[in-house]
Amino acid sequence: MPTDATAPYDESNIFARILRGELPCTKVYEDEHALAFHDISPQAPLHLLVIPKGAYVSWDDFSRRGSAEEIAGFVKAVGHVAREAGLVEPGYRLLSNVGVNGGQVVPHLHVHVLGGKLLGPMVR
Repeated sequence: MPTDATAPYDESNIFARILRGELPCTKVYEDEHALAFHDISPQAPLHLLVIPKGAYVSWDDFSRRGSAEEIAGFVKAVGHVAREAGLVEPGYRLLSNVGVNGGQVVPHLHVHVLGGKLLGPMVR
């Protein structure tokens, strides 16, 4: 069920629970700003999720309320994850859904890092 990007942060969302260590994940990277792990329902041969450690509902929320340090740290973490996964060549896709029309399901900002095959058109 898509989520409203303007709703207040829900501390019980799955990514908040992963960050608190209540749920497991297959971690590939972690620093003070971000956590990256394998998606449990991959949509490409390599499908990673990168989430900020702060309580942000969406990209809109993060870009509005996040500190410059958090934003820079998160963006650098996304790039690091893609490079370490060997996705720079031949390429990869970053995707962050926002709100109901964007298809956002979990109300915690997350960036999908997808690669490992030719991904085709962005929207069908």
